Amino acid sequence: MTTQTGATAVARPGLGEPILTVNGMVKYFPITRGILFRSKIGDVKAVDGVDFVLHKGETLGVVGESGCGKSTLAKLLMRLETATAGTAIYDGRDIVAAKGGELRRLRRQVQMVMQDPYTSLNPRMTVGDIIAEPLVIHGVGGNDKARESRVRELLDVVGLNPEHINRYPHQFSGGQRQRVGIARALALNPEIIICDEPVSALDVSIQAQVINLLEKLQAELGLSYIFIAHDLSVVRHICDRVAVMYLGRIVELGTEDEIYSRATHPYTQALLSAVPVPDPDAREHRQIIRLSGDVPSPANPPSGCRFRTRCWKATDLCAQETPALIEREADPHLSACHYAERAEHIIG
Repeated sequence: MTTQTGATAVARPGLGEPILTVNGMVKYFPITRGILFRSKIGDVKAVDGVDFVLHKGETLGVVGESGCGKSTLAKLLMRLETATAGTAIYDGRDIVAAKGGELRRLRRQVQMVMQDPYTSLNPRMTVGDIIAEPLVIHGVGGNDKARESRVRELLDVVGLNPEHINRYPHQFSGGQRQRVGIARALALNPEIIICDEPVSALDVSIQAQVINLLEKLQAELGLSYIFIAHDLSVVRHICDRVAVMYLGRIVELGTEDEIYSRATHPYTQALLSAVPVPDPDAREHRQIIRLSGDVPSPANPPSGCRFRTRCWKATDLCAQETPALIEREADPHLSACHYAERAEHIIG
């Protein structure tokens, strides 16, 4: 059986045409020691062989515990980090290998909404200048008057008063600041927006407003999202498909219904069992899974299946052979488990 690293990502039938194809994405951060003469003693395997296809008009959720590699993956796709290996093909061009003018052109089509609306906006710049900055950097949008008109249009699109163009970030609430961040991401008319936990720093009521805005913009502009989150309930309401990550690898990938109703990987089942359920009847009948032990270090991950040290199904095979992310007989979606088995009634 092949390992997950380097596997070929397959498009999902029934969805739009593939717009981004990621194969064998790897990012290792070197571990060094010494002061004057530094020597490498190992690697932190933050992302270790990630494959997926993003389709046009789709929202792909990426979920997992802190430290599983979600945000590092986002930075690799934005080229804020340089990949150790792998490819990310957009419009026939590899984002990982792009340089100079080609990379500059690709960045116009792939934009990002940051996690923290309080630190992602320059406090010394007006929101008008913040939103116009991508236009200035890429030399688009015409003269200053035309750019101001575009900024006012974007403020209106994200639900903010265009007359507030000269205000500073500290004069806005957290939800409003995140709307400014979304407007900035939209400035260059991208096709793909990577949302790195865009609502995790917001109140629950504001989270719903921002998610509704993202869905509205997607419907109107035909955007494709990669939506990174640790809150499974948030992902369920916005995503078409969900990729579950554990220690740098995707362990399960399927539609929202397949993941939330018929999860096959033990780690996914454990995550879902921890989601709060308001219905007391559903809560009484759902399966509760409690994991033992801690998440292993990405600097020294277990052999074979990386989840085996916490898995109740693990056998000697799991330690000897890395399970491929492939379709299993239990369900049509992809699962990286030798003993994948559908679980019902996890979250009611």
